[in-house]
Amino acid sequence: MTATEVLRYAAFSADPEGGNPAGVVLDAAGLDEAGMLAVAASLGYSETAFLTAPPEGLGGADGRAFTVRYFSPVAEVPFCGHATVATAVALAERTGPGELLFATRAGTVPVTVTAGDGGLRAVLTSVEPYTEEVAAADLAEALAALDWPEADLDPAIEPRIAYAGARHLVLGAATRDRLARLDYDFDRLAGLSRRLDLATVQLVHRTGPAEFHVRDPFPVGGVVEDPATGAAAAAFGAYARELGLVPPSAVLTLHQGQDMGRPGLLTVELRAGDPRVRVGGAGVRIP
Repeated sequence: MTATEVLRYAAFSADPEGGNPAGVVLDAAGLDEAGMLAVAASLGYSETAFLTAPPEGLGGADGRAFTVRYFSPVAEVPFCGHATVATAVALAERTGPGELLFATRAGTVPVTVTAGDGGLRAVLTSVEPYTEEVAAADLAEALAALDWPEADLDPAIEPRIAYAGARHLVLGAATRDRLARLDYDFDRLAGLSRRLDLATVQLVHRTGPAEFHVRDPFPVGGVVEDPATGAAAAAFGAYARELGLVPPSAVLTLHQGQDMGRPGLLTVELRAGDPRVRVGGAGVRIP
């Protein structure tokens, strides 16, 4: 394999036609930052992951620790969940299931890959999350960019910025129909996202005690919408626990991508006493 061979995987789906496609470069030692960005732009997926040797002291004497950088078609991002799952599955196909350790710009992210009847599945453990309030003017700008009247918001899902490796603005949709009708002002939402340092805006509709449908506009990445967003799922899990939407220990199911024709399934695990969030899903190579 050459340093610039780009593998293609779908994350959060066992079907190559579902989930979120990601690029994976398993040996990016020959690429500088501009080269990584050029590869990501050429591929056109929402994210491409680039692996190099781990930083000194991370461990990995067994060859299962790496430095990972993530690039959208237009910029580097500190962390990407679906590209992490895709990368872990790609590595497991070559070296077997087990524990991996990724050094990212957001922090160190452990990943566990297991094999089952449905293929390979990866579970990442996020960095420590947080949430913060959204200024009224920023919320008004987000709603204007989305063309959502305030009445379309679910009052039980309070607008917040949530972080678990990247920042996401969480907005609750009062109905599934509201969530399905996504047609927003790309440049306006991109401007707000850059100003607030947001990766995506996560739009959420609750369908059960621990079940949600979500969508993630990603204009700062040069992408209209992300089909399955692991970093946002981790951030939302922390948000849901902090606001008391779910118990301190819970397993959430997030459906994403149906409205794009790329259905994906994300599992979010919360553990009482551990602030970190675990996000898991299947992964499969795209032929």
